[in-house]
Amino acid sequence: MEKKYVLAVDQSTQGTKAILFDVNGDLVCRTDLPHRQLINEKGWVSHDLSEIYSNTIQVVKNLVEKAGIQKEEIACLGISNQRETSAAWSRSTGEPLAPAIVWQCSRASEICERIKTNVMIDPDREQKKNGGVAEIIRQKTGMHLSPYFPAAKFAWLQENVEEVKQAKRDNNLCLGTIDTWLLFKLTKGKVYATDYSNASRTQLFNIHNLKWDKEICIWFGINADMLPEVCDSSMQYGTTDFEGYFQTPIPICGVIGDSQGALFGQGCIEKGMVKATYGTGSSVMMNAGTEPIMSDLGLVTSLAWGLNGKVTYVLEGNINYTGAVITWLKDDMGLITSPGETQEMSEQANKNDTTYLVPAFSGLGAPYWKSDAKAIIYGMSRTTGKKEVVKAALESIAYQITDIVEMMKAEDGMTVKELCVDGGPTRNQYLMKFQSDILGTTVSLPRCEESSAFGAGLMAGLSCGLYKMESIFEVKNRNQFIPSMNQQERNQKYSGWKNAVEKVLLVIIIKKFLS
Repeated sequence: MEKKYVLAVDQSTQGTKAILFDVNGDLVCRTDLPHRQLINEKGWVSHDLSEIYSNTIQVVKNLVEKAGIQKEEIACLGISNQRETSAAWSRSTGEPLAPAIVWQCSRASEICERIKTNVMIDPDREQKKNGGVAEIIRQKTGMHLSPYFPAAKFAWLQENVEEVKQAKRDNNLCLGTIDTWLLFKLTKGKVYATDYSNASRTQLFNIHNLKWDKEICIWFGINADMLPEVCDSSMQYGTTDFEGYFQTPIPICGVIGDSQGALFGQGCIEKGMVKATYGTGSSVMMNAGTEPIMSDLGLVTSLAWGLNGKVTYVLEGNINYTGAVITWLKDDMGLITSPGETQEMSEQANKNDTTYLVPAFSGLGAPYWKSDAKAIIYGMSRTTGKKEVVKAALESIAYQITDIVEMMKAEDGMTVKELCVDGGPTRNQYLMKFQSDILGTTVSLPRCEESSAFGAGLMAGLSCGLYKMESIFEVKNRNQFIPSMNQQERNQKYSGWKNAVEKVLLVIIIKKFLS
């Protein structure tokens, strides 16, 4: 039977999607299932790995039935995934040893502090003068030492979960991000692997020699030999029958982290092109080309993908709370009943209101990297009401994105002519117009709304021969938002935001001084 479709599974923070693309790269059908966000009294955020896997199987079944296609028409599978969420499972049984630690969770902060202060290095080593262990880690991995990344999360699991401790002693431990977990389960334990994009986000991978860094692994108490094989993003990893649902197994031909997948899916394949993914949190990413750009301004350097035996680098800033701010408005504050209300309320709010929300609910990510920061609402007046708070929350998303793009411009010296965007919040026209205005740059919506899945599908389709590089990135008309705010107003609003952030940072300094 003729192979007509590429199947993509996009496993994100909030749920799992299955998406079908045709031979032209057009979206044919999609299904999705949410999974639980497990948050305890300490604010730790976890996911149930078994639930994620069972949902993955189910969404694919639902997709095939909904699309009304023959399973044999599917050529291959591509996987995109929430990146830094960290998992541990048994190599022999394939069963989880603990709930996965979600990328937002900062429970491993003390481990990072311990490594930074207690690890002894050669005093003559150059990095000793510039920041010690933290600087060595940054130079090797492109990542600032942070509990955000899997290295500290893996260490926490090994130190605090007895089942993980025992599996390590028995040489029966698998550690990985969600892509590795899905690959292992879908192939019945035959494939224990990850791709360059995901490996480079663990803070254990040397982005220069493209190997697991044994020195850093030792510092975190992790056996480098127990980590997965690192592969190209576009290649055949193995096959899967989705727990017997497919009579003939299909090849898994693409694996990529969701943000890198969105970069590829947006067609940002040339150096200097930038995209922003608006999800639960956000990733702002610039294609850095074939050589790494090591940031001194709070950004991180990682790998975009491996393709045809060559890697591409990216410069990236990560934000903890963007789309999650809208969830906070609805579920925690009760200010809205649905995300769609935020557009109208923001449009109706007092345009002269000077309220700012700094949504540091789980610390501040790039470019500040303050995991102990706390959220504030700043600048309220007697006239500040519900609509003004909603507007401030929505605008906080755009301000955070702008922080990172401005850093990229300063780091690389390039002019950003266009910001390609994707993710659910991009449907909000108020947000997109404000983003364009406050950044002073054209904002372009994607060809395909499901950019992460599209990127994974393209990687898979390239590997299995269904797509060709020269045709998949043909220029297509995009909806765009053009900036119209005058420079004086832009500067005034952005200065107010920076002032609000400074108040958050000042609280951290005062608390440390008092302690």
